[in-house]
Amino acid sequence: MREFEKDTLHKHTPCNFKSLKCVIHALAEVHVELILIHPFREGNGRVARMLSTIMASQASLPILNFKDITSKKRKEYFAAINNGLSREYKPMERLFGKIIEDS
Repeated sequence: MREFEKDTLHKHTPCNFKSLKCVIHALAEVHVELILIHPFREGNGRVARMLSTIMASQASLPILNFKDITSKKRKEYFAAINNGLSREYKPMERLFGKIIEDS
């Protein structure tokens, strides 16, 4: 958690980047890295989605609607998390792009 805070969170929060591309990357990286460290016994996904919602608010985006990644895009979401093991965030960026578009 200390490394996550020092590196990832410090780099991406507050999430007030000028370009939507940078916001999407920040959302994807923070989300993936928090899920991968699995800091809580239960509720990791809920906490990661809450943090993403706060970051989206900092970027003046609407409240994010995550229903697709918790239902029909669940496999794609898990694959994007898995890609994060090698610090490949593009799949999660695509998901966040769609989430923002649908929100």
